[in-house]
Amino acid sequence: MGNVSTTTAKGIATFWLENNGAALKAATYVEEDTTDVDKLKSTGTATTDTKAGSVAPTGTTTSTSKSKNVNLPKTIGKVFFVDAEGAKRWCSATSIQGRYANLVATAGHCVYDTADDEQLLDNWVFVPGYYQGKAPWGIYVGKQAFVHYDYSVYEDYDRDYAFVSVYNGVTVKASTEGRHSGIEAEDAGRLGDNVGGQGISWNQPLKKAHYVFGYPQAAQPDGNKPFTGVTPKWCYGTTTAKTVGSAAKKIEEHVGLKCSMTAGADGGPWLLKYSGAKRVGYLNGVTSSFYDQDENNRVDYISSAYFDAETYGVYSSAANVWSGKLF
Repeated sequence: MGNVSTTTAKGIATFWLENNGAALKAATYVEEDTTDVDKLKSTGTATTDTKAGSVAPTGTTTSTSKSKNVNLPKTIGKVFFVDAEGAKRWCSATSIQGRYANLVATAGHCVYDTADDEQLLDNWVFVPGYYQGKAPWGIYVGKQAFVHYDYSVYEDYDRDYAFVSVYNGVTVKASTEGRHSGIEAEDAGRLGDNVGGQGISWNQPLKKAHYVFGYPQAAQPDGNKPFTGVTPKWCYGTTTAKTVGSAAKKIEEHVGLKCSMTAGADGGPWLLKYSGAKRVGYLNGVTSSFYDQDENNRVDYISSAYFDAETYGVYSSAANVWSGKLF
C-alpha cells in the first residue's frame, strides 16, 4: 500500500493534535451491528504451512507491583483514522518488534476499508497509552500499511490483520498546547524506544492460553453498556481446540476465545506467553470479530485470524521499512 510522505504526515499530526486533541476526543469506535451477532462454527484444525516460529519482544519493563491485577502492556493504544464517509474512528492496536522500532499491529479493517476498496492511511495515527485526548508518548503517523492480498482484494476476513510502519512520535510543546489552532511540534523518538514492542509468533498449536487487550466500548446486543472505551480491558483464556468460522462474515479459519469485550477492542493484541512482570509476550492474533455463542444477547466470544507463515510474510515486509522523524 502507498507511502505517506513526510509533508503529508506533518499535516496529519497537526490534524489530530491541534485544539488540545479535539479530533482525538471526537473519534468513535468502528461500529458493528450488535443486534445481529453471528455464531461461530467449528471448521477443523489450523493449516500450518511451515514449522512454528517467533520473533522475540523488545523493550521489556520490569514491574515491581504485587497487585493481583494484570499489568497492562505499555505497547497498547488506539489507532485513529478517518473512514470513507469522513467520520473520525478508532480501533485498538499494539506496538510490535521491528527492525527500526517503528511498527504497529492491528486488524486489517482498521487500515483498509473493503466496502469502499480504499486504504485508510490518509489520516492514520497510533497513540500508545491514549487517555481522553492525551498522548503520553506522542502520536505516531502511519507511513506505510501492509495487509494480506486476500484481505484487500477478496475481503477475506481469514486475513484480517495489518502491520503499519510509523514515523517517529510527535508531541506538542507545552508552551503552545491549547493556545491556538496551530501547534508547535517536536520529535518524540521512535515508537519501540519509547514503549517497547511485542514479539510475534506463527504456526502455533491451538488450545493455548492468551491474554487479549483492547479498548471495548460498544453496547452488548441487549443494549447493556458495560464498557466506556476510555481505559483498556483484558481477557484471559485458552483458544479453541479447533478453528472456527462464520458464514455471515466469510470466515473459515479463525481462532476463538471466550471473552465479553465488544467493538472498540477490535485490533487489540492476543499475546501468547505474556509476562505481567515484563509486560511483553508474543503477538499471536488480533481481535477481528465478536460473537454471541449462547444466544443470550451478550458477546461471549471473540475471534482472530490464525497467524501462519503468510502472516509472518506480511509482517516481515512491514518490519523492514524505515521511516524516520517528522520534526
